[in-house]
Amino acid sequence: MSSSVKDPRELQAIYERRFKEERVAYRVRLWRTLVASFFQPMIPPGAAVLDLGCGYGEFINQIRCGSRFAMDLNPKAAEHLDPAVKFLFQDCSLRWDLPDQSLDVVFTSNFFEHLPDKLALKLTLIEAARCLKPGGQLIALGPNIKFVQGAYWDFWDHFLSLTELSLSEALDNNGYRVERAVPRFLPYTTINQPAFPMAFVRLYLRLPLLWPWFGRQFLVVARRR
Repeated sequence: MSSSVKDPRELQAIYERRFKEERVAYRVRLWRTLVASFFQPMIPPGAAVLDLGCGYGEFINQIRCGSRFAMDLNPKAAEHLDPAVKFLFQDCSLRWDLPDQSLDVVFTSNFFEHLPDKLALKLTLIEAARCLKPGGQLIALGPNIKFVQGAYWDFWDHFLSLTELSLSEALDNNGYRVERAVPRFLPYTTINQPAFPMAFVRLYLRLPLLWPWFGRQFLVVARRR
């Protein structure tokens, strides 16, 4: 993870303060539902998948695929990962410790906003393109500044504000073909929000007509050219 908050100890402290034990448990249930109901069909069974800015592994621990990788600068992340997940403890804007064309999917959720600037994002996208096979997929979720507005700055480690259009343009300029750009997908954050029943989450995912009403995160799906 590249971030203006580069001290791993500070990152660890931020996450531990922000995600209390009961909230971590809810996020695991939430991501289990998101994966099963939405993301798993997008992942080929034998795929090599990297979770970029993996946090506590809520996505990568749930996904079924051929091989799993996770990258973060928070050293505590490794303690939350399934033993079968290979952890890459590094700055994502530097060369990744992976061979060329070794990944089928790079997934990232609520991570690009933690990068310090657009150069760091550009370098990260270039590294992802290097490691993806031709036709490999990048799936990105993140707060859409058009709809989050001032609430975006409620988090100390938010720096780079994006929309689905600005990220799509960055991808177009750096070796990708954007296949889908949804301006409103999921609600903004789980922090200080109710713990909704998973039945509600499954219903929400099945009814895209609800997304424009409640979604404040974008979903962008692109392929390496």
